Amino acid sequence: MANQEKTAAVAELTERFQGSSAAVLTEYRGLSMAQLTQLRRSLGADTTYAVVKNTLTKLAASEAGFPVPDELLTGPTAIAFISGDPVEAARGLRDFSRTNPLLVIKGAVLEGKALSPEDVRRLADVEPREVLLAKMAGALQGSLSKAAGLFQAPLSQVARLAAALQEKKEADGGQAPAAAETTTDAASATE
Repeated sequence: MANQEKTAAVAELTERFQGSSAAVLTEYRGLSMAQLTQLRRSLGADTTYAVVKNTLTKLAASEAGFPVPDELLTGPTAIAFISGDPVEAARGLRDFSRTNPLLVIKGAVLEGKALSPEDVRRLADVEPREVLLAKMAGALQGSLSKAAGLFQAPLSQVARLAAALQEKKEADGGQAPAAAETTTDAASATE
């Protein structure tokens, strides 16, 4: 590869690193072109998958300020550059590697932190963003419903007490005992 071509390749990789929130490094040895195409489709629209040269990747990563550990840059390497949801891409890689064991996840870099292959698998197990948001909304709604019930409880108790006193007054022939009037006045004061 000529020096000008190497410079252009490093510049392109640097740009990809800068535009990515995460990168997952894999070993693809033994996968056919059809399998690599299938993998690219399974990663989603916000992820690009590219076969890279380790020395050029090391240069581009350092230029981009993307801390890729040296131990991940051994053997044939391909990188999934993730600009969208890292969970979706990690799930795509995990699922593909289950059906195609020749794809080996070496590790990843997410938000400036190196992740092990096990960390990538755990990231893939995280529920989708929409599900997490729905659970949070449900929890908030439940809490608000409980709070509204707690605020309404004293008012309903006072209303039941007033109704009971009214019934007692009518049953006693229109005369309410003095203690009942005091309770009614106390209940009115709390409103």
